[in-house]
Amino acid sequence: MKYQLFPLLILTLVMTTACNRNNEDNILLAEWDTPYQTPPFDKIKTEDYKPAFEKAIAIGKAEIDAIADNVDTPTFENTIVALENAGALCNRVSDIFFNILECDGDSVMQKLAQDIMPMLTDYSNDISLNEKLFNRVKSVYEQRNSLDLTPEQQMLLKQTYKGFTRSGANLSPEDKETYRSISKELSNLSLKFKENLLAETNNFLLHITNEAELAGLPESVREAAKETAKEHNVDGWAFDLTAPSYVAFMKYSENRPLREKLSRAYGSRCYKGNENDNQKIILRMTELRLQLARLLGYNTYADYVLEERMAQNPTKVKTFLQQLQNASVDAANNDIKEVTAFAAANGLQDKFQRWDMAFYSEKLSSQKFAINDEMMKPYFELEKVKQGVFGLANKLWGLTFTENPKISVYHKDVTAYEVKDETGRFMGVLYLDFFPRPTKSGGAWMTTFRQQYKDANGNDVRPLVQVVTNFTKPTKNTPSLLTFDEVSTFLHEFGHAMHGMLSDVTYRSLSCTNVYHDFVELPSQLNENWATEQEFLSTFATHYQTGEVIPDSLVKKIVDFQNFQAGYLSLRQIMYGKCDMAWHSITEPVKTSVGEFERAAIADCDLLPAVDTSCTSTAFSHIFDGGYAAGYYGYKWSEVLDADAFQVFKENGIFDKATAQSYRENILSKGGTENPMDLYIRFRGKEPSIDALLIRSGLKKK
Repeated sequence: MKYQLFPLLILTLVMTTACNRNNEDNILLAEWDTPYQTPPFDKIKTEDYKPAFEKAIAIGKAEIDAIADNVDTPTFENTIVALENAGALCNRVSDIFFNILECDGDSVMQKLAQDIMPMLTDYSNDISLNEKLFNRVKSVYEQRNSLDLTPEQQMLLKQTYKGFTRSGANLSPEDKETYRSISKELSNLSLKFKENLLAETNNFLLHITNEAELAGLPESVREAAKETAKEHNVDGWAFDLTAPSYVAFMKYSENRPLREKLSRAYGSRCYKGNENDNQKIILRMTELRLQLARLLGYNTYADYVLEERMAQNPTKVKTFLQQLQNASVDAANNDIKEVTAFAAANGLQDKFQRWDMAFYSEKLSSQKFAINDEMMKPYFELEKVKQGVFGLANKLWGLTFTENPKISVYHKDVTAYEVKDETGRFMGVLYLDFFPRPTKSGGAWMTTFRQQYKDANGNDVRPLVQVVTNFTKPTKNTPSLLTFDEVSTFLHEFGHAMHGMLSDVTYRSLSCTNVYHDFVELPSQLNENWATEQEFLSTFATHYQTGEVIPDSLVKKIVDFQNFQAGYLSLRQIMYGKCDMAWHSITEPVKTSVGEFERAAIADCDLLPAVDTSCTSTAFSHIFDGGYAAGYYGYKWSEVLDADAFQVFKENGIFDKATAQSYRENILSKGGTENPMDLYIRFRGKEPSIDALLIRSGLKKK
């Protein structure tokens, strides 16, 4: 998922460009006469954003001044709650602008974002560095033990106070100005990193006109490549660096030189020394993050971040990653040896390289398990998978999803659904956006256009949830057919969506997915467990041509296949986590090159031959543009949680409503209102164990 950086003090994103429209005509500032007050995307114009932000920021500042200048004794209501409610209009505009920037951000929007970032950063700093405001917050916080507050109110008070102190409120006037400068530069660099990565992804095209060079590619992949060529106004076939195109070519193409070409293009994104290079940005960002941490009294940026995580500190994270590495490394080495030997036995005479891994792994898995993506894809037609995923939510929580064409969408590929529970209560709106386009960032994510909260009158404001993916588009002859990994991705992001949709809290900044980063992936990764459950697959997985239900034998192969190269895949995730921790555990600015630093950080985890033109960090958007800095380990941390938690469903039944209700009440509905470990134990009955993950992955015997 992608985090929304806007609750209160973390307003590091936002707007600008020329605009002549009057505020009175600006739809972003108006009351919306739309279904469920959904954004009227069909009426929003790019030139609306700048004046909307200017007006919203002005209103937000006035609201903040009113709180800071209040002569009444500071109380929870007139200070903490008032602060929580301030800036609502700015939140609304930001939620729209930045989500559209990610999924349909053209060059005009990108330029607008460059201008907007400083405005919002200044606004955020004006709040967090407001001495009078902080003194009122501090006054209430110091009374916290004598106040009669609910657990959620206690959490809001704690998070508000810490939000100020972690954003420089206790700094001297001189240091506050330094903090302003650092935070503004960091926000601009993060945006530039993303723009460079999108440009590099869009700038490459592998154009093929000789059909012989398509050897090994399934017909569905060829058909999709022909559609890609048409989109780029060229003849023949074309492959780009978006996931569906890149992954398919690397798995199936028998043309090794072209696999190498595509692999090098992917691995060298933003690492070429050209106008889209991210190396200087990374060195500057990590230096600034260190400066910010030191300014706030922390030894490293990782220390600063992890104070607000389940893991608590860098030592615990590094110990956790090393523990998993020790459990994975032997299996990973065996995985590499096996596929290397298989490649040699099947005609590879040269040294085994990175661009051989996916190709020979696919062939090896086909031989070992008599299964491959092309065998599975006919049973995973996107529309049917969608109904299956909807059906899972219905079985667990009684939710129904009804398409509503009256709800405006931001692109023709997007579909909006009303979501209701079994009593007919409106739960929220779900937007689904499945296919790649040049204006969309890569990958998959969940976010919101509006989070759940209760307004001043106690009305429950329901969320507007968005799920974005980059699945293969349908063609003239074939519907969109998903790989098994894409089915898992859909379930993953839908798990995040349920975390947002089933939220039931009072305060916006604690609702939905506003939880610790190393807890936020639990709902998403737990949801992936159903992908290998025959009882679930049989509810929707039918052959798109024959209507045949997915055979039990194929489901068994899928289950057996799940632990194929489990050691290697585990070590790869650990490698990313160690790379992230290395960048954010520095105590001095990095003096070596980005490539050298990265190679040193991951040397004991990267088992494939190095490629001097490739670098992970320069395209590592999770940590340089996605809110996961010093937090990528959270994926493995959450894997431990999800493997342990799914045991409850396995024991009681994967559709057991009592288990699902407990999970909903204790985790999904609570957002960030309580300590996540307390919530987990309330659901599970005990703290999680690493054993469940190791056993599920085949890295440890029962």
